[in-house]
Amino acid sequence: MADFLEERISDLIRYGSNWQDEFAVEITRSSGGSEDRRLIHPYPVRRFDVSYMLDSDRLWTELVNVYARAHGTFAGFRARCFDEWSTNGPKGSPTAFDHATLQVTLGSAYQIRKFYGIDKTAGATGYPCRVIKKPVAGTVKCAIGTVEMAKYSATWDVDTTTGIISFPANGSATITGISQATQAVISYSTMSGNIYGGQSILITGVGGMTQINNKRALVVNVTLSHITIDLNTTAYSTYTSGGGVNTRPQTGETVYAGCEFDFPVRFDSTLPVGQDYPGWRPVESVQLVEILNP
Repeated sequence: MADFLEERISDLIRYGSNWQDEFAVEITRSSGGSEDRRLIHPYPVRRFDVSYMLDSDRLWTELVNVYARAHGTFAGFRARCFDEWSTNGPKGSPTAFDHATLQVTLGSAYQIRKFYGIDKTAGATGYPCRVIKKPVAGTVKCAIGTVEMAKYSATWDVDTTTGIISFPANGSATITGISQATQAVISYSTMSGNIYGGQSILITGVGGMTQINNKRALVVNVTLSHITIDLNTTAYSTYTSGGGVNTRPQTGETVYAGCEFDFPVRFDSTLPVGQDYPGWRPVESVQLVEILNP
């Protein structure tokens, strides 16, 4: 596999630059003029045509050295698109509920994605999506179901070089009681693994207070015998028996995520440096192409 440089190419782009998305569509035309169209995959590939005007010093640090480190068209690197850098619309502030992730491994690994065209109903082929492989550090948010979780390694983490969200080992507990309160307190007898404040837990198998089954709630506090959750159970039935909790996403649950992101790209042309002005260098029509699997 080719190299990838975890650096962003210069943002000092001139007016007149442009980008376009293309889809992998195979078209076969019959002698009668009919078309047979096959969508090979639903992932758009973005191409950039960018130009720069840089003084001779910045020319090297901003472009020439990147081109050299990439060995031309060989290695990939990051690029920021001024028209789109968020999973919340083109440029909105990311939220934990922007898009459903792709399950890589049930309970432990989920890939960030962004879907397009969702303002209206999709056709039979569904919505196209972009797999977000290069999220920007410090911008990723995550939720399981309807519950956003605090971000630290004990609850979940993200690899900003792959866009994969990971969850630590599952924490589970056997329920012995649940209070009817604005913030319910769950009594438990045994715990396997760890459960922390800021995580969320899925509650299942409860008798009596059946309204709480299959609900996920944010953990507020944990002691040696009790778990306080941010869930109002005052109107629920009285707990009678049974039940358990799990921290990791379970079968049937959706993990959502949002972030700012860069495009993983490579050079798709040489670096044409002009010498029109003393001390300044125009670099016209540098071709970049998105890498789907950097």
